[in-house]
Amino acid sequence: MMNKVKEVTVERNEGDPVATMPERLTVAASPHEKTRTHVPHLMRDVLIALLPACLFGILWFGPRAALLCGISVLTCILAELLYEKLLRRPVTVRDGSAAVTGLLLAMNLPYTMPIPMLLLADVFAIILVKQIFGGLGKNIVNPALAARVFLFMSFPGAMANFSARPDFGASYTDAVTSATTLTSLKEGLGGSFTITDLFFGTTPGCIGEVSALLLLVGGVYLLCRRVITWHIPVSYLGTVALLTFLIPRTGDRMESMLLELCAGGLLLGAFFMATDYVTSPVTRGGRLIYGVLCGAITVFIRYCGVYAEGVSFAILIGNLLVYYLDRFTRPTPFGKRRGKR
Repeated sequence: MMNKVKEVTVERNEGDPVATMPERLTVAASPHEKTRTHVPHLMRDVLIALLPACLFGILWFGPRAALLCGISVLTCILAELLYEKLLRRPVTVRDGSAAVTGLLLAMNLPYTMPIPMLLLADVFAIILVKQIFGGLGKNIVNPALAARVFLFMSFPGAMANFSARPDFGASYTDAVTSATTLTSLKEGLGGSFTITDLFFGTTPGCIGEVSALLLLVGGVYLLCRRVITWHIPVSYLGTVALLTFLIPRTGDRMESMLLELCAGGLLLGAFFMATDYVTSPVTRGGRLIYGVLCGAITVFIRYCGVYAEGVSFAILIGNLLVYYLDRFTRPTPFGKRRGKR
């Protein structure tokens, strides 16, 4: 038989009963709402969502793209494992976060990236950006994006080598370097590729960012699985769409807007990196402001900066402002007046 829970009455004044509650209560720290979804489940869904765009990049750019993705994932896992073993910390490689970092970093690089530079970036992402701050949940910025910017600032030539797909049987060193759509727009030459090319991914670029269609498929999967919410992707992409429509870089406003949305790493950043749980706001209002901010900075860098792409810098700047966005948009506790922020 189940033990009966004895009920007690809490009284406030002269015999006025306030509430009746069980005598045996479990008091724990918030949040009180629990779910069966854990970090490994979330990371597994992210990997599944990245898989279509990653496989297409491998098919489009050849075996070396697969080699870079495999090396990046394995190096991130080993770097996290060795670091935690040496410092006698709990081993967390099974949660899948290191694998996601490695795959995201590889997908943000051209397939011609030298392997030693990739290894350096993997170690930088895991140890200097993630583990040195305490591990998953305590890093300030997105590790994959920070490592990409590190490579971009340290080895700009290698990061700008966006070669077209080599011919079958040819070495990747024989590929011809070609301008991306964003580079052409930056130089005032108009889009070097059509919207159809960008949508289906038949263009030069980074391994995982060439196919806008498959990135959208992965983003919709994350939304359907409720891994992410719509606030950041919609506000991010909506801001870029609005600004590029109002200030086009080609003769046609609609064409200019679609080129800006499909080109570069915008879709990859909006769905997979700006929505990172650790480095994005918690509140709904904060997420909307964060997305608008990232979108505005992306367009500003693309239009006014010296770099053709601005997604990585925009998201990293947004990461640094997350604490203030959460403070500014946090809800007022019930029964209290809204004070000064």
